[in-house]
Amino acid sequence: MAEVIYLRMKKNIEVQSLQQIYLKNIAYISAAAKYKKKLEDIPVYQLTKKDRNIVIIDSYLIIDHLMSNIDGIEIQLLGPEQTIIHINEQKKPVNIWIASFVWLLLFIGTAMTIMNFHYDVSMQEVQQKLHFILTGEENDFPLWIQIPYSFGLGLGTLLFFNHWFNRRFNEEPSPLEVEIHKYQQDLNDYLNHHENKLNDKKPPH
Repeated sequence: MAEVIYLRMKKNIEVQSLQQIYLKNIAYISAAAKYKKKLEDIPVYQLTKKDRNIVIIDSYLIIDHLMSNIDGIEIQLLGPEQTIIHINEQKKPVNIWIASFVWLLLFIGTAMTIMNFHYDVSMQEVQQKLHFILTGEENDFPLWIQIPYSFGLGLGTLLFFNHWFNRRFNEEPSPLEVEIHKYQQDLNDYLNHHENKLNDKKPPH
């Protein structure tokens, strides 16, 4: 009777250099002890410069590779059918001048966006009318409304994005993180759909 091996492919993995990929790197394995260690150390792919930055390993190739190398086993696949390998080159240290320039550029762009929005909706006139309604007096610069509003705008932005530098206020993901997650899912779906164009190699036998 064949030994049943359960495999669950990992959706994504990241590697920092060109290296040998083993089965334990791309899949979770459930098997008897005498098989598990052997399976974990089976090489399934050798990354090369030709792979650039993305490789997709299909579960069919893995099953075919295992069945041809180990007798008396039956593979049961659970979960995803592919693993996407992202090859990240070693990151260079951040240039403080470039980071400062980008920060300044984003700061100015954000400030201009906020100011143009307030100009379009006539925010100053709204605040002046609100001051008149509450006090019965006209004032071109109702600072007692404008100053708290400015602080509230910044605080509201922090709470909306749920981050203060590397610190998170609570465990709930921010809208930006949700959108990034959706984008990553769409990207993975696209890569899986076009896997034959990106990866036309079989694991080594």
